[in-house]
Amino acid sequence: MLSYVVRRVLYMIPVLFGVAVLVFVLFNTVGEDPVRVALGVHATPQSIAELRHKWGLDQPVHLQMLDFFRQILTFDYGVSFNTNERLSDVFKAGAAVSLWLTVPPFVIGFFVNIGLGMLVAYWRGSLLDRFATAILVMTMSISYLVYIIAFQYFLAFRLGIFPINGYEPGFAGIQYVALPWIIMLVVSAGEEVRIYRTMFLDETQSDYVRTARAKGLSEPAVLVRHVLKNAMIPIVTYTMVAIPFLLMGAFLMERFFSLPGVGDMMINAINTGDFPVLKGLTMVLAIAYASMVLLTDLVYAWVDPRVSLH
Repeated sequence: MLSYVVRRVLYMIPVLFGVAVLVFVLFNTVGEDPVRVALGVHATPQSIAELRHKWGLDQPVHLQMLDFFRQILTFDYGVSFNTNERLSDVFKAGAAVSLWLTVPPFVIGFFVNIGLGMLVAYWRGSLLDRFATAILVMTMSISYLVYIIAFQYFLAFRLGIFPINGYEPGFAGIQYVALPWIIMLVVSAGEEVRIYRTMFLDETQSDYVRTARAKGLSEPAVLVRHVLKNAMIPIVTYTMVAIPFLLMGAFLMERFFSLPGVGDMMINAINTGDFPVLKGLTMVLAIAYASMVLLTDLVYAWVDPRVSLH
């Protein structure tokens, strides 16, 4: 296991190096000049030169690239062009908000949706199965934005159960994230329950399931003791790949509920042309994604001992 982990980490190095080079090229040589974006079209040559020197953009390209690699290794992405704040502190604060917004409904939805998927699979072909499938397809067909507006209007504005916007860190601020949690649970149920149902139904056609039934095991026992265990491989794949994107939070959710998370930070950086923020967040997400791919492979071996580590 240790040698496998070492090999996979070494495999990640050229991948992340390529991503870093691509990000640097896109933002530093192909993208719009951040100095002109910041100063506007009426900026004087002197002010442009002064700001370019202040931001280090007058250095040779290879030195700028080496500095970007140093930032990645040290997790010190410098300062924001707009606010002059240290990005490492800004990222940590924004990540805390985004994770507090997304992790609880992600974990709750994982277990609830697996249970609902097993329930629908157990009653496959029945009226309940057809009704549940129709409801799930309907929830998937409605735009995320519609859920946000509808829930805000009825539960926050009309009934006053939840505040429409605001944020406080920790459990004292649950009132501000409770409604976003509900929306994300409703939105995720449509897609995930249908996916889990399909996974469970695929496993029920396997030989080991027919053998278990022939031995006299009840259908619930077959689903829980056999089908669920063997369906964990695709479930783990689907779940682990989604984890890195939790850091970005729910873009629309953070904007509509005025939550100062990473997604809101990214949108503000796009609107203002704050390239250090965009570059830093892009690399953080790339590193998180590569790390989750590695963790997924390790979880495979834990879930199913038949998986060999090569």
